[in-house]
Amino acid sequence: MNQDFISDCQKAVRIPSESGKEKDVAAFIMTVMEKLGFDEVRIDAVGNVVGRIRGNGSSAVLFEGHMDTVGVGDRADWIFDPFGGQIDCGRIYGRGTSDMKCALIAMVYGAADLIPEKEKLQGDVIVAGVVCEEEFEGVAQGTVLDAVNPDLVVIGEASELNLNIGQRGRAEVVVVTHGKSAHSSNPQAGINAIKNMVRLIPEIHAMKLPKDDFLGAAIIENTDIISEPYPGASVIPSSCRATFDRRLLPGETEEDVLKPIEGIIDKLKKEDKDFSAEVYLARAEKQCYTGITIGSTRFFPAWRFGENEPFVSKVHSALREAGFSSSISSYSFCTDASQSAGVRGIPCLGFGPSKESLAHVADEYILIEELEKARLGYKVIASAVLCPDVNKVQE
Repeated sequence: MNQDFISDCQKAVRIPSESGKEKDVAAFIMTVMEKLGFDEVRIDAVGNVVGRIRGNGSSAVLFEGHMDTVGVGDRADWIFDPFGGQIDCGRIYGRGTSDMKCALIAMVYGAADLIPEKEKLQGDVIVAGVVCEEEFEGVAQGTVLDAVNPDLVVIGEASELNLNIGQRGRAEVVVVTHGKSAHSSNPQAGINAIKNMVRLIPEIHAMKLPKDDFLGAAIIENTDIISEPYPGASVIPSSCRATFDRRLLPGETEEDVLKPIEGIIDKLKKEDKDFSAEVYLARAEKQCYTGITIGSTRFFPAWRFGENEPFVSKVHSALREAGFSSSISSYSFCTDASQSAGVRGIPCLGFGPSKESLAHVADEYILIEELEKARLGYKVIASAVLCPDVNKVQE
């Protein structure tokens, strides 16, 4: 076990870094990059940390992970201190262990392992720690992509060390039904927006959604509902808002998401003159720790690359040759690659330690054994892409 590597993983976990509050962990990661000998380390305008190891060519591979985490919730649910970075039975415990500060540190160390032989690299290795992924996937990553223009992006989200070549995207869909307020003792004088919503929701859930042989089915699921005024003591609600999580498949557009629901609304309006509703995509903004505000419509595209794409087969073969049993797979959740692959079409792969199911849970942990394998895996991936076979960097 490389003690410095594991110690730095623990230190990163001990630094709270919820979205918009990543300043301290960014400074720490910058220090680690400088300690390990990166040629260039900087923090950009929105607070992303970007480190570069310079090779001898014009290509670039970007290894990317997010620095922010969700909150810890009720601390009474935790046996281990969420910011303790405690090691127990071969695991590091704490918020951000699996999702995903430890994988980011593994990327930093894996890239640094190439420094003694960097003259063999036919391009640069870049590692980026990105802000605000938990708020909106890929928006902050966009500033890194603008600056480095990579040929390949490797996302370090948990994949159990499998090679992921796709993911479903997500959209946050807001539906609002309108009514007319009245005293609840005289309901005929008003129009109950909740009753209108009750008619609408089953029709939305009954929509036929597309399927993908590799990524599975698209999904739409109601995640919240609230009426106005609230609380509505003795008042017929004048509006009701419901939010839906819509999981996307490759090629689906904003219009593809909204148009079917608009059609349902139009049908119900024809059936009932008192029915009124609208649908739109949510939008959000977040102030980064640097003071800059970023924002986005909550629409993050899906993406998928073919198993036989040259960059996929090259990396997969290299991992297999290095002793990894990596399968070709996909993410069930959304990642920053919605920007790099989904929006920009940049070749992208997912490769990271741990399981998706360990994200956002109490007593989140990561296996040290998997972390050490991930570190090697990142070195192998960079070598496969940036080194001619005859001069392959030693593992």
